[in-house]
Amino acid sequence: MITAIDSSVLISILNRETESAAWQRLLTEAAKEGLLVICPVVFAECGTRFPSLIPFQKALDLLQISFDPISEEASYTAGQIFKRYRQEGGPRQNLIPDFIVAAHAAHQSNQLATIDRGYFRRYFPYLKILSPSS
Repeated sequence: MITAIDSSVLISILNRETESAAWQRLLTEAAKEGLLVICPVVFAECGTRFPSLIPFQKALDLLQISFDPISEEASYTAGQIFKRYRQEGGPRQNLIPDFIVAAHAAHQSNQLATIDRGYFRRYFPYLKILSPSS
């Protein structure tokens, strides 16, 4: 079982937000069943919270999270779903990083730990969403 992690979850944990303890418990359980991974988008977005690469890598190691490059197939899927989103009148033009995260999870893992904002379930209905409330 591979669990991909969205930036929203990792940021919650790193910032020790209200839900961070619940997310940590959930990811601890998921790690017992397999790998925890982040794609390049999540790595880039969350890496901004650290002064250099080494402390960020240490934090990921403590959380048992690995970097997982995105495949060409997943990247292509993200672009196609983003195109459909815009054709259906989706208002946000800068949403493609979220679609990359979801496509990476859909192609390269079994589930995505995320604070779902609705469009993951809509545009990736086959993707299992993992959250403390599910």
